[in-house]
This record gives sequence, C-alpha cells and structure tokens, in this order.
Amino acid sequence: MSPTSVADTLREYLSFLELLDDAYWEAGHITHKDMIYDIISIFNQEVAELNKLSVQDHHYPYEVITEGIRRVVPKLERLDELRHEVIQRTQTLTDFRDILSSVLGIVETQLEVI
Repeated sequence: MSPTSVADTLREYLSFLELLDDAYWEAGHITHKDMIYDIISIFNQEVAELNKLSVQDHHYPYEVITEGIRRVVPKLERLDELRHEVIQRTQTLTDFRDILSSVLGIVETQLEVI
C-alpha cells in the first residue's frame, strides 16, 4: 500500500476524531470514556503537529510525527473488539467501522516503514 498524503491523512484523522467525540459522549461507562479519551488525546497531538506543516507540504507522503501514534494500534484494536459495548448509536457504529479501517491502514503502513 502506498503512503497517503499529509492532506488525506489529516482528513481521515479529523473524521476519526469527530467520530470518537460522538463515541465518547455515547459511552455509558467511565472505563470506556477513559479509553476513548486516551485515543482522542493521541490523535489530537498528531493532528496538532500536522497542522503546523505548511499547506504547500500537504501533498507529500505522510510520516508519523508523534510517539503516541506509534503506540496506538493496540488501543485501536481493543476499541474495535469492544465497539458493540462502547458505541451505542447505530450510525456511529457503522461510520466507526469504515473510518477505523482507513486509519489503521494509514498507521500500520507507517509502522512498516519504521
């Protein structure tokens, strides 16, 4: 799989963050909220760093910037396993599956490069 551009990655991460925000407010247990908040924090740090790049650089291939993204895959896989418990709304659950596979593809491709 070829690396995605910074612009495409940023778009996917922002969509994922929006979905995680919905999942956070829909979660019924504090442990689920804590897990989601941790993932949100990791992606917020990466997005903040990506936003520091010049717009002219957004066509370049994406490379992981923060250390948290390198370690997020097990957390994403755990959330995926628990998604039916954690995510209550059908629409959020459906969107989550689609976006998560894309985000995992981006992150796992980056980990193969390292």
